[in-house]
Amino acid sequence: MASPLSFRPKPGSIPESPGVYRFRDEHGRVIYVGKAKSLRQRLNSYFADFSALHPRTQTMLTTAADVDWTVVGTEVEALQLEYSWIKEFDPRFNVKYRDDKSYPYLAVTMGEDFPRVQVMRGAKRKGTRYFGPYSHAWAIRETVDLLLRVFPVRTCSAGVFKRAGQIGRPCLLGYIDKCSAPCVGRVTPEEHRALAEDFCDFMAGNTSRFIKRLEKEMREAAAEEEFERAARLRDDIQALQRALEKQAVVLGDATDADVIALAEDALEAAVQVFYVRGGRIRGQRGWVVDKVEETTPGALVEHFLLQIYAEGEIPREVLVPALPPEPDAVTELLTEQRGARVELRVPQRGDKKALMETVERNAKESLAQHKIRRASDLTTRSKALQEIADALELDQAPLRVECYDVSHLQGENVVASMVVFEDGLARKSEYRRFAVKTKEGDVASIYEVIHRRFKRYLEERANTGELAADEGSGPIDPETGKPRKFAYPPNLVVVDGAGPQAAAAQRALDELGIDDVAVCGLAKRLEEVWMPGDDQPVIMPRSSEGLYLLQRVRDEAHRFAITYHRSKRSKAVKESALDAVPGLGPARKQALLKHFGSLKKLKEATVADICEVPGIGQSTAEVIVSTLKGE
Repeated sequence: MASPLSFRPKPGSIPESPGVYRFRDEHGRVIYVGKAKSLRQRLNSYFADFSALHPRTQTMLTTAADVDWTVVGTEVEALQLEYSWIKEFDPRFNVKYRDDKSYPYLAVTMGEDFPRVQVMRGAKRKGTRYFGPYSHAWAIRETVDLLLRVFPVRTCSAGVFKRAGQIGRPCLLGYIDKCSAPCVGRVTPEEHRALAEDFCDFMAGNTSRFIKRLEKEMREAAAEEEFERAARLRDDIQALQRALEKQAVVLGDATDADVIALAEDALEAAVQVFYVRGGRIRGQRGWVVDKVEETTPGALVEHFLLQIYAEGEIPREVLVPALPPEPDAVTELLTEQRGARVELRVPQRGDKKALMETVERNAKESLAQHKIRRASDLTTRSKALQEIADALELDQAPLRVECYDVSHLQGENVVASMVVFEDGLARKSEYRRFAVKTKEGDVASIYEVIHRRFKRYLEERANTGELAADEGSGPIDPETGKPRKFAYPPNLVVVDGAGPQAAAAQRALDELGIDDVAVCGLAKRLEEVWMPGDDQPVIMPRSSEGLYLLQRVRDEAHRFAITYHRSKRSKAVKESALDAVPGLGPARKQALLKHFGSLKKLKEATVADICEVPGIGQSTAEVIVSTLKGE
């Protein structure tokens, strides 16, 4: 592991110009690429105070053995060079977007002599026009089946096309008029290409001219009493209209935009894109990214735009949840790649804002589903538990993990939560919550909760005769058949916090004589793992499944504690409003709140309504009404 000081550039050797820099490891491999308005200012920040850097940045610097840079003229050139180097070197510490699944496209192979319509996945090919992506292949096939009535383009494979030409007989689609049968010469190559171009125009959003043309031809056929042809044209119009109905209209007909939204946590981010063409949602797509470096929503958007639009179709308008750090430079680069103006902005109101919220909900769902898939994988869970055991130097993988978190508001209504994960999965029936008595801060609260939990464990173990190994004893209550409340000890206790919180938990266990339970703390801000009594944290790799599991456990404890705290705070607020009512004791306060369900409904109640509550008389009800309404 190299020291960053060993390859720090000499003072004054770094230019102040904009540019792109590369960190390399001892083997010469590029591990990180970045850009800067001022190379000197940016690179000096890496070597100024190592201890103040984010752990991910520290890991990158200790992995690196050299740094070099290239000066450019403008920020746009820096963006271009940064992207090209990321694409060329694939650095391990840069953000990388990966598709959360393989999306199908509707493709038209315009590069062939006889263009073919088909479903395609994977890398895009030169000379092929793509539409989508779609969520499902069957959605493409339904759309194509409708459009082939009007645009009978070839859909068969090269082998089928060649064989039909050899025997001089078209396939079934040729006989039912869903293919113009260029294989047997029913149409010329030029006529078939014109059909394919019309098909592409319709899919690109130029729909009205085809429907108007067919309506005109239908009227002319009816006027000439060619009723069969008129009926066929009518059916063609209906087929086009049904194809259009399958795509939701969300914005104006002239709107061509990509709507991008993010959902993120400390480890990962999910990106969802809705493709709007001609005012209709033509498809959607999603990516998931590991956040291997500290970043902001704007920086994530910038990385996304550069990576995804480098070779893809760029619309006139790109709606994003946050602007990149250099929005003008990114806009200029996208405009240059598209060959026409691109507008990059954050929607503030109206239909586009509402659509952005819909895309954001999809992104949150995508991230949640990704976490579920990742957590439900037995191999991944086993790997995570072993990584935790290795990092904390445990004798065995922690099959049962308990995590504790404290929640309060300025020292009031202090509560704590205990969540349990067994074999890497949440065991919600084992969750517990605590009303904390101490008012001396989070460290004291952690000590109190751990002491109470494990004191109960020792008491229950003694009461069940487990120490004496009596017959019928154990962690299962023989009367109810359910596990006793605190019967099972964990292999690992995780507390939300750093060294002081971990030390407090360890002190509580030591005082109770428990020496077979490991303790660690997980600090939110830097995702550092702290062991009791250690001066330095344990830094687990950012992509570690073990760190991912610890974070999930910690976040679940935080959620559970917050939920309990809010309920207590809400109850306290209700009771405090009733405190102003003279002569009203705790029992009658509870009876009132239970009867009406909320303080708001109680304030809206009449004297007669309040008199229905047991123990509340006419005079008391009148006092309650006048007090709550401020009379």
